[in-house]
Amino acid sequence: MNNTATVLAFDIGASSGRALIGQIVQQNSGEPGLLTITEIHRFPNIPVQIGNHLHWDTVMLLQEVKNGIRKAFQAGYTPESYGIDTWGVDFGLLDSQGELLGIPYHYRDPQTEGLIEELNEKLGRERLFQESGLQFMPFNTIYQLYAMLKAGSPKLDIAETLLLTPDLLHYFLTGEKVCEFTMATTTQLYDAGQNVWNKPLMKELGLSPSLFLDPIEPGTVIGTLSEEVCRELKVPSIKAIAVASHDTESAAAAVPAHSTDFAYLVCGTWSLLGTELSEALLLPEVLEHNFSNEGGAFGTFQLLKNIMGLWILQECKRRWELNGVNLSFPEMVKLAEAAEPFRSLIDPDDLRFMNPADMVETIAEYCRESGQLVPETEGQFIRCILESLALRYREVLEKTEVLAGRSYAGLHMVGGGIQNELLCRFTAEAIGRPVWAGPIEASAIGNMLLQFVAGGHVQHKEEGIELVKRSFPLAVYHPETPELWSAAFQKYVQITGR
Repeated sequence: MNNTATVLAFDIGASSGRALIGQIVQQNSGEPGLLTITEIHRFPNIPVQIGNHLHWDTVMLLQEVKNGIRKAFQAGYTPESYGIDTWGVDFGLLDSQGELLGIPYHYRDPQTEGLIEELNEKLGRERLFQESGLQFMPFNTIYQLYAMLKAGSPKLDIAETLLLTPDLLHYFLTGEKVCEFTMATTTQLYDAGQNVWNKPLMKELGLSPSLFLDPIEPGTVIGTLSEEVCRELKVPSIKAIAVASHDTESAAAAVPAHSTDFAYLVCGTWSLLGTELSEALLLPEVLEHNFSNEGGAFGTFQLLKNIMGLWILQECKRRWELNGVNLSFPEMVKLAEAAEPFRSLIDPDDLRFMNPADMVETIAEYCRESGQLVPETEGQFIRCILESLALRYREVLEKTEVLAGRSYAGLHMVGGGIQNELLCRFTAEAIGRPVWAGPIEASAIGNMLLQFVAGGHVQHKEEGIELVKRSFPLAVYHPETPELWSAAFQKYVQITGR
């Protein structure tokens, strides 16, 4: 292993982005090197409402990525490459001149409401799953494009190329148009069984298959920073690497598991719970439980479930701040710890929580409708959310075991959400097994690992995972009152109707 490599990872989530330097540092003792990560730039990612539509501020994101590149060199680093990972499904359209057509839509834009049901009626739910292997979520790329078709959007008549978000940012920086595999599998237009674009489905919908570039594998060198970008930023050219650019898959590539049979939870604005397989699992039972098969790094597929996640808590916090109540996350945890356990529970994946105008009132409405006590204090709301998430994790973990035909000793939790230690504790209690929490920056670390592999500094996946294990300690949480949580799980099942 070459211990002098330096790479730059951009990890952009639904609410913020960051640029981090990754370096493999040789230990004085002669022991194997350690991976160090240093944050050099952080920026908000705030959606913009324009008329009736919600958009991403893509121009701002591009500028912030440029700022991160500039800051890396100003800080004295000389990264040999950079990689970008983001959320899935969203895209930009380019015309024949390579110009961006309009402002990309945000996946929480309401234009796709009712389109899951409409396309299931038109094409057949079983067929759509069998061909894509994807969970039915209203923001999948297929529904966004179908909404544009129904609205008669002229952009689809003009467009020559569709680029998913990280590929779009790479294009602006390098001039190269590519489609990275893990992102392609989030569209519901990729045939997971055949490992090709589903061109017959595209034509049936009225989409031009020529919009979609042939996918490239994670770890592929795209090109280098363009002369224009280097001149603007006053930096030398560096390689652009198509990492596992869907952030979930970057995070999965960095899970420090001790076995090839493991379950993980990527915890953040969204929660993604799943396991790693060698190929897509397209069984009727997977459709029945609405799981996804998403392409991963190193020739894998991830059998996983999207869970609403800490978005619900973030939106409550935002609502309280509008009302003049400002709580830090440590203060929120203290309030939750002091609140009565299992007073109220919700189904985090009820679609009413997708993007309500008032999350606090929406939770109260759910509790009223389900005959429960309505939370009254901030602590009661917070505890309701965290307990409900933990119980949902148990439900999905147990279904994952059944579908994959495996049994897991515990659950690996990674991502920024594990900084909420109360959620980690609740999760261990709910599943009745250990939780191994770490690393926090899993998506960025997975991003770095793919760059190290592309650069020849890490030879294979197993070597990369050993590097992660050496470099980042795990926090371990054990269940202490499993009987109490098992009783709460029965209450949760009755409330959610599952």
